[in-house]
Amino acid sequence: MEFPAYLATMPMHAITEIHGEPGLLARFRLEVEAFDEPARERLTAALDLAAELHREDRRVREPYLNHLLRVAIRMMHHYQVRDVDVIVAGLLHDAVEDHPAELAGPDTAGDPTPAALAALAARFGPRVARLVGAVTNPAYDPERDRHVQYREHVAASLDREPWARVIKVSDFTDNGVGVIHTVGPKVARSAAKYRPLVPVFRDLIARPDTPLSAPVKRHIFAQLDLAEERFSAILDQPN
Repeated sequence: MEFPAYLATMPMHAITEIHGEPGLLARFRLEVEAFDEPARERLTAALDLAAELHREDRRVREPYLNHLLRVAIRMMHHYQVRDVDVIVAGLLHDAVEDHPAELAGPDTAGDPTPAALAALAARFGPRVARLVGAVTNPAYDPERDRHVQYREHVAASLDREPWARVIKVSDFTDNGVGVIHTVGPKVARSAAKYRPLVPVFRDLIARPDTPLSAPVKRHIFAQLDLAEERFSAILDQPN
């Protein structure tokens, strides 16, 4: 498939709409050219594993892999992340939450999450597993509001892991700012879920130990502003 020379400058949702998964894969390959060969091999291995685990998964109108590619590309391009562990964890950030049994293996008894994280650690190192663990949702108490528990988990887990904040804010940007690319009832549900997280991410990104440059932080704050505008347009309009 032929892609335009300006693919490296296109917004990611534009690539998604026009060129689909092949276009995002091509953009990913453009971004990883900045890394040395061992890093490219690790990133490719992580992408291959993500593609295999999420091969049957979809997000409303698109393959789930598109979301994982956008999260990783955003970190490389917009956040200027060159820490390979962080990008690998970004590609695999939903692997343990969505496919723990596949990662853990058929002989795992009980909760497969610890074994799934151990499998990631064996393949990509303990730091990748720790970062993925920090952005993996726990089992929720069915007696309490899931959205409240989600916000509590995000605030607590990201407080301890500065690099996990970078992964999660890229994930949030794709889900929150990108909410207008969703259709059906999920639009309002997503806006209601993510809107209360805007001030949480403002605080986390502003912290001195969040390992991003000042210009990148300003970019993220602008994206949070945009997410809030879109949530308001969805949720605050009169019936």
